[in-house]
Amino acid sequence: MVTTTFNALKEWAVAVTALEAGKTIMLLRKGGIHERNGRFQVVHDEVLLYPTYEHQQPFLLKPEYANLVYPVTPGWHPQTIRIGSWAKITDIFPVCDELIVNALLPFHIWNEHFISDRLKWKARQPLYILLLRTYNLSQVREIPYLPEYGGCKSWIHLDETINLQGAEPALSDSTYNQLVAEIRDIVGDKFYAPCV
Repeated sequence: MVTTTFNALKEWAVAVTALEAGKTIMLLRKGGIHERNGRFQVVHDEVLLYPTYEHQQPFLLKPEYANLVYPVTPGWHPQTIRIGSWAKITDIFPVCDELIVNALLPFHIWNEHFISDRLKWKARQPLYILLLRTYNLSQVREIPYLPEYGGCKSWIHLDETINLQGAEPALSDSTYNQLVAEIRDIVGDKFYAPCV
């Protein structure tokens, strides 16, 4: 395991908060506009979680999470970014089958509208289901926002290295492993089916 890193995965702030609280272990990704080759790729499997605010849409979230979103104007960003956690991406499932994704609804924060919307966008590309083992840092860091952190991209390098030592898991080993087993059982081997 790494002890420091500057690699970060950008995600909606509401999702980062849910991961840190152990409310979910799952992210659903299709990729940002500026992704390499126009497709989502996991570049690093151990990453800091970088919260974003601009594209959060309450109507794409379950009600208990929609109420946590504060609308911001396009281009807005905080002066400092709270880095409170890191995660190990333990599983990656590329899925095209809406039935499988709908069966996973209890495991994440988004609603049916988000699922339908994500599957239809770039329909020939799969929706990537990421399972993350999240660890809360022993000391939350507030880092200055830099212009290079902006834009529709999933992966960024922070201008400073963050110490991961002493971080505590958001969920116990047994709870995390149980959730992973349930999700793997739902996904099965069907996620290898190509998108059409």
